[in-house]
Amino acid sequence: MPFKLLCLMCFGLAIQTYAQPKIASKFTSGTAYINNRKPLRPNPYIELPLGAIKAKGWLREMLLRQKSGASGHLDELYPLVMGPRNGWLGGDGDQWERGPYWIDGLLPLAYILDDKELIAMTKPWVEWAINSQQPSGYFGPLTDYPHESGIQRDNCQDWWPKMVMLKILKQYYSATHDQRVIKLMTNYFRYQWQQLPIHPLDHWTFWARYRGGDNLMIVYWLYNQTGDAFLLRLADLLHKQTFDYTQNFLHTNLLSQPGSIHCVNLAQGLKEPLIYYQHHTEQKYVDAVDKGLADIRRYNGMAHGLFGGDEALHGNNPTQGSELCTAVEMMFSLESMVGITGNVAYADQLEKIAFNALPAQVSDDFMGRQYFQQANQVMLTRHVRNFDQNHGGTDGCIGLLTGYPCCTANMHQGWPKFTQSLWYATADQGVAALVYSPSQMTAYVAGGKEVTFTEETAYPFDELIRFTLKMTKSENAARFPFHLRIPAWCQQATIFVNGTLWKTSGGNRVVAINRFWKSGDVVELRLPMQVVKNQWYENSVSVERGPLTYALKVGEESKTVQNEKDPMTYGNQYTEVRPTTPWNYGLLETATTQLAKTVQIIKKETVAVYPWNPANAPTEIRIKARRIPFWQLYNEMAGPLPYSPINGLEAEPEEDITLIPYGCTTLRISQFPVIHNDH
Repeated sequence: MPFKLLCLMCFGLAIQTYAQPKIASKFTSGTAYINNRKPLRPNPYIELPLGAIKAKGWLREMLLRQKSGASGHLDELYPLVMGPRNGWLGGDGDQWERGPYWIDGLLPLAYILDDKELIAMTKPWVEWAINSQQPSGYFGPLTDYPHESGIQRDNCQDWWPKMVMLKILKQYYSATHDQRVIKLMTNYFRYQWQQLPIHPLDHWTFWARYRGGDNLMIVYWLYNQTGDAFLLRLADLLHKQTFDYTQNFLHTNLLSQPGSIHCVNLAQGLKEPLIYYQHHTEQKYVDAVDKGLADIRRYNGMAHGLFGGDEALHGNNPTQGSELCTAVEMMFSLESMVGITGNVAYADQLEKIAFNALPAQVSDDFMGRQYFQQANQVMLTRHVRNFDQNHGGTDGCIGLLTGYPCCTANMHQGWPKFTQSLWYATADQGVAALVYSPSQMTAYVAGGKEVTFTEETAYPFDELIRFTLKMTKSENAARFPFHLRIPAWCQQATIFVNGTLWKTSGGNRVVAINRFWKSGDVVELRLPMQVVKNQWYENSVSVERGPLTYALKVGEESKTVQNEKDPMTYGNQYTEVRPTTPWNYGLLETATTQLAKTVQIIKKETVAVYPWNPANAPTEIRIKARRIPFWQLYNEMAGPLPYSPINGLEAEPEEDITLIPYGCTTLRISQFPVIHNDH
């Protein structure tokens, strides 16, 4: 019987037993959503149930491309790992992180799209995980097997893959309220409480020690559901056994030392101090995360919003790689941190990664991806480069399995979880739009009144965001606060309610519109976007507008390579891309106050339903530049970046070059040398 047909049959049986819940199923003290229980610190923002937020416009197109691409077909594209032999389906195949990674993205995708076929694909994984629980409380694969090429099946008891499955089950519960999840987690966490003193997080592999924050966040989530006191003791034990990010961020050179930490461990671990802060409200945990982010930017940061890590932390040279897993895990960490703190800077950083790094690293059809991307990326060929890890030289090539297949499995969570984090419920019984994209959200406010907001926008390409409120006929008016984030890059936002100016506001804050609302009300938020430059490695500069970084539009020639050398390891084929136009430009030195006068912004009348490629780029920036003759290819990538400012290039003619949003590029320069301007 075909595996997908079996999935659909399982779904049909399961749907008879577990009906879909209402969006809000529990009311506590007049509040529709569960905030932290005492003694945990109340959070300002509360995650909405999975399915309450629907993507619209270009964002929905991203989700649909995932469905038609690898997300919806990975069991067919990668059967060795994702087929029926997978250990998380009861087989003797891969039983470590890759299967759960896929479902951690597929499940939210399925419920956000309300897609029965995709939901059915997730059901065997969920059902097997729940039914695998042993009398001891342990769940998951039970048997280790000898080595087999291409799969990981000899570490079944490792704590780390179960952390991913716990995240899946939390999301599944959010969508279905299947009480078996609560029972499984309670029994498993009792098992952890008994076993962790004997077999700590790093007993089987070191990964769980660095990623214990993912375990910790689910423990606190379950405590909020049940109030079981032992969970708080388990949380303290997990924190103690997890790598001490607080100490290392505050008091060591971890983030200034190349090779000190794996890039994905850093992306996942970044949130751990703030997760623990919910129970232990010492300022050091907040300070540690903020200093960590500042030091990542200072020593390793790049214009796409990520950092040099290929795979170990590797500095801020824009030809160092950034792993795709880093992008989606940094996004998830920031999404979690926004809800705990309401910090605008975290939402700003989330948008920077989502609108720049993420779309640039995945193919338009969501069938291929790069393992590493470069901020200055001028050639994608099979070649060993100056990365910490090289996987047959395929790390920059676009393919299903190029580089290392963890990203093949893990990339699917990026856009669905981003969609799930656009909106939040608020502690003051309102709603908040803290991250912006076209969407629709249904929630309960003011003690239980249902509201739906539709967000119409071409953001991040355009400045205008329009929210329209709809309420039920029986409850078509209510007083509640509506929170809006004003990004730090915005100098002065304007907010209109029903066509009348309500407020102007500077950036880096959240504004709450607390008023009596009625169905049909319209809020318009305008976030003026100025062209600015930011400074990076060797005094290079990026050109940015709003949340978008702009990069040189480079002509591209793609070539599909049939891989006869090592297809099991790196896939049957991959794509190489070479430049067809010059890339070695430096920008003319321009005073910040004069920048707006020296650039030309060109906007298309409409934003394409899929905007993320050079042909569909909704905006362009024209800017003055000169070629740098001595900046040439080295090792099939951009050579050493010239230190800025550069003198002695007066003989080179001035040219108008075209920049497009970073997320629309495959080849690019996004961190430019600066040429001294005698004018």
